[in-house]
Amino acid sequence: MASSPAIKPRSFGPAPSKQLQWRHQLVSRSSSGRNIRGLVTRRSSANENDGEKIAATEDLEARIAAGEFSQYRGSKREALVKPVRKLLASDQGGPGRFLAYALAKASRQWRRNAAERMPEAKGDVRIALMGEDPLFVVLYKLYRAYGRVFQLSFGPKSFVVISDPKALKHVLVDNADNYTKGLLGEILDFVMGDGLIPADGELWKMRRRTVVPAVHRKYVAAMTEMFSECALRGVDKLDASIGTDLPEKGSGKSTSLDMESFFSRLTLDVIGKAVFNYEFDALSKDDAVIDAVYTLLREAEYRSITLLPYWRIPGVSRLVPRQRRCEEALTLVNGTLNTLIADCKQMVEADDEKFMEEYLSKSDPSILRFLVASGDDVTSKVLRDDLMTLLIAGHETSAAVLTWTFYLLAQNPKVAAKMRAEIDAAMPDGPSALTTDDISNKLRYTTRVIYESMRLYPQPPVLLRRSIEEDMVDGYKVRSEADVFISVWNIHRSEEHWGKDVLDFNPDRFGPLEDPHPNEVNTGYRFVAFGAGKRKCLGDMFALYENVVTLSMLQRAFDFELVNPDEPVGMETGATIHTKGGLNMRVRRRKDSSGGNGTVTSDDDLLNQMKMGKWESVSEMGAKASEDSSGASATPTAAAAPAAAANAN
Repeated sequence: MASSPAIKPRSFGPAPSKQLQWRHQLVSRSSSGRNIRGLVTRRSSANENDGEKIAATEDLEARIAAGEFSQYRGSKREALVKPVRKLLASDQGGPGRFLAYALAKASRQWRRNAAERMPEAKGDVRIALMGEDPLFVVLYKLYRAYGRVFQLSFGPKSFVVISDPKALKHVLVDNADNYTKGLLGEILDFVMGDGLIPADGELWKMRRRTVVPAVHRKYVAAMTEMFSECALRGVDKLDASIGTDLPEKGSGKSTSLDMESFFSRLTLDVIGKAVFNYEFDALSKDDAVIDAVYTLLREAEYRSITLLPYWRIPGVSRLVPRQRRCEEALTLVNGTLNTLIADCKQMVEADDEKFMEEYLSKSDPSILRFLVASGDDVTSKVLRDDLMTLLIAGHETSAAVLTWTFYLLAQNPKVAAKMRAEIDAAMPDGPSALTTDDISNKLRYTTRVIYESMRLYPQPPVLLRRSIEEDMVDGYKVRSEADVFISVWNIHRSEEHWGKDVLDFNPDRFGPLEDPHPNEVNTGYRFVAFGAGKRKCLGDMFALYENVVTLSMLQRAFDFELVNPDEPVGMETGATIHTKGGLNMRVRRRKDSSGGNGTVTSDDDLLNQMKMGKWESVSEMGAKASEDSSGASATPTAAAAPAAAANAN
C-alpha cells in the first residue's frame, strides 16, 4: 500500500479528543467472479490543540499486518492464522512484525488460489438429486443460486456444471481436444460399444469420416420422401383409432391416446427404414425385436441417472433380473443387426456397380447399405456399433421433440393457428408427400416452431464431457479428469441471454422468416440444440426434416388438445426429457383434412375475430370452435386453457 501524508492516528482509549474514522468495505467478489482486496477509505478530523504527531502509516501498517482488515471468510486456514498475525504484529522491535507481514503475503496467495476455485453447491445435494425433480431441473435451481460455473459434489464424485454460452464454446469448440465424452462413453458402452457417440480420439475421427458422408444432403433429400410415407402411415393409424364408420369427417368424434407412445413408435419405424432398411412396423404390432429395442433404450436411460454403477460388478447380470433382461435383449438385437449386415454385404457384392445409382434414385438409401458399399475395411462389430448408435440417438431425440412440440402447441393456440395456416397453404389438398424444397420455402414458420420447441425442451438437456488436462474455464481451474455437465437447459432458459420472455413459446423470437434459422454460431452459442463444435450432431438436418414433415402431416389431418389442460405435464430424466405418465391428447379429424370446403371457422378467422373483440377470451374462442365441430373443423388447441407454457420449474 502506498504511504500517505501523516495524519492523526486513531485513539483506542476512552472518549478520545480526536479520532481517525475508518470505513472498511470488503468486496468479496466482483461481477466477473474474481476476489479483490478490501478497499480502505479514510476520513480524518484534525484537532489543533492536540500536540501529538504520529505517523498514521505506521499504525495502519501494524493493523494490516495484524489482520484487522482481513475479513475473508472462505478459508479456515486464514481464520486460524489471523490471531497469530495479530500477536506477531504487536512485537514492535523483534522479528514478529516481519513474520506477520510474511503471513499476510501468504494470505493474499491463498485468496488468489481461492479465486481460481469455483463456487461449490452446498448442502446435501444427494437429497435433491434423488428427489422428485429431474436432474436438469435440479441443476437449474443450483444455477440460479451459484451462477454460471460451479462445482457439484456428492460422495466421492464431483462435477463441474456449466451454464454459460462462452464457457460452453470454450469446452466444445475452442479447447475441444482437451475433452472426451468420458462418463457418457462409460454409460453407453454396453449397447453402443465403439460407436460414433461414445468413441473418442482417433477411433472417433475414423468412424466420423466413414459415417458423415452417409447423411449428406442428397441422403436427407432421399429420406424426406420416406419421412412422408411413415407420417402418412401415422395419419392412417390415428384415423383408424378414431374409427372408420363415422358419418363424415369433421363429425366431432375423437379419440384419446398417449401421443408420447405414438411418437416413440412412429420414429422407431422411421429410423429402422433410414438406418438399415428394416421394417419395424412398430405402429401396427409388437414383436420380440421391438420389445428388445425398447428394453435397451430404457436401460441406457436408467444407467444415465443411476449414481452407483452396480452392473459393472462381475456376475451381476446373472443375479439381477433387470440386467438379465438387458443381456437377453442385447443378444437378440445384436443378432438381428448381424443378420442385416451379412445380407447387405451379399447384396452389395452381387450388385456393386449399381449401388451409387440406386442410392441416388432412392430405392434403398439406408445408411447400412452406404457404409457397406463405401469400401471401408470395417468389421461387422464396428458396423453394428455405429448402427446401434444411430438407432438409439435418432429414435429417442425425435420422439421427444415431437412430444413437447405438440404439448406446447396445445398450450399456445395463436402459435398453432399461425403454423396451421402455413401448413394448409403448403398442402391445400390434405396430407401429401413433402420435399426438402417444401420445407425450405413453404414451411419456414413450422420449422421455427420446431426450433423454439427445442429451445425450451432441448434433447438432451445436459451434455457430458471429461477433461484430459487441467484447464481454465471462465477464470476457474478445472482439474484433469474432471467430469463436466454442460446444461443446455439452463442456457436455453437463461433470462440473461433470452430476455424477460424466456419461458414464452415464441417462434418469432428468432427474427424474420427470411433470416437464417438459429444455430450455435449466429446466436452466440445461446442456442445449442444440436450441440456445437466438431462433435455437433451429424444428423441435425435428418432430425429437423423428419420432425417438420411429421408435425405438418399430423397437424394437417387432425386437431389435438390436451385431455386435462389444467393439469401440469410432469417431466422425467432420461437420455431425453420424458413426460410423467404420457402426453394424453384428444385427437379429432379436421373437416378439411382432405381438401373439403366445409363451413368451418378457420384458425385465422377465429384469431381475427378475437382481435376485433368479438371473443373476450381464448376460452370463448375455443367454445366457438367446439360449436362448429358438428359440421366443421374444431380448434381444440384454442379451447385448451393457456397455462404457463414450458415452465416446469
